[in-house]
Amino acid sequence: MSTTTLSAAGFEDVLKENDIVLVDFWASWCGPCRMFAPVFEKASDEHPDIVFGKVDTEAERSLAAAAGIQSIPTLMAFREGILVFSQPGALPASALAEVISAVRALDMDEVRAQVAAQAG
Repeated sequence: MSTTTLSAAGFEDVLKENDIVLVDFWASWCGPCRMFAPVFEKASDEHPDIVFGKVDTEAERSLAAAAGIQSIPTLMAFREGILVFSQPGALPASALAEVISAVRALDMDEVRAQVAAQAG
């Protein structure tokens, strides 16, 4: 599966309708973003059960602001609609593979309990 362009209009729906969603916040002028793009694309081909979305921060300024993006590229991982990972910087393929494995291995009952506890 190749990457999908995400916009503010359908962002929440994508998170709700898919178990795991990885989102790459990027811009065309960003050198590290261009270096990370092929790594992200290759991982999307290797993991067809995961949605790999890309958000162009120039075209989707409101979405980038709502997500609190302060530097790009920023990778976010959502599981069952819950943000479980967020990190700025271009990741090498091995680090991206570790993130994917960790997200797959999460005990979502435990994650939901932690979220509920934080919400207080």
